[in-house]
Amino acid sequence: MTDPVFDDAFRGRLHDLIVWRRDVRRFRRDQLPEGTIARLIELACLAPSVGLSQPWRFVTVDDPARRGAVRRMFSDCNAEALACYAGERAARYARLKLAGLEEAPCHLAVFADRATTAGHGLGRRTMPEMAEYSVVAAVTTMWLAARAEGVGMGWVSILDPQRIGAVLDVPVDWRFIGYFCLGYPETESDQPELERAGWERRQQTSACVVRR
Repeated sequence: MTDPVFDDAFRGRLHDLIVWRRDVRRFRRDQLPEGTIARLIELACLAPSVGLSQPWRFVTVDDPARRGAVRRMFSDCNAEALACYAGERAARYARLKLAGLEEAPCHLAVFADRATTAGHGLGRRTMPEMAEYSVVAAVTTMWLAARAEGVGMGWVSILDPQRIGAVLDVPVDWRFIGYFCLGYPETESDQPELERAGWERRQQTSACVVRR
């Protein structure tokens, strides 16, 4: 196989892809084409993983009863989160749209299987959390792959990790990483929605770099 060439034009398009990747909350209700989720999962599984352990576990959530339980859980957890704020910050929080659970046609839960024997423990003795980090790398890979197909993806973190495992009937030792909504976005933007809503501003790169 000939080695690929990633030229300036490709790097420019890759830059655009990263810039325009968004955490989507507002979805159209159109169904995604058959095979879209399976294809995105296949690409996600090409992500790096510690010791080649591939600890990611993807759960597609299609059952209406389970989806309803997730929506109710989000409502409960969101109310608890709102109660932690006061004044104008609470008012801003209440106005935020933090999930697309009602509109998104596809729901996907992602877990890390720390007990996997794949990889024979390589790289995890001193940092067992590398299993979870590997799953997050797979999620990021999927996010970019989805955006390249015009598919929006939103991470729902306002859920109870213990309850979600029970709702989805997964092994108790799987660690919950995130619940994701996927579908076609209502609009596209190169600016984070939370920035547009006035919740937070994106930091300058220099604020995140420490030199020693």
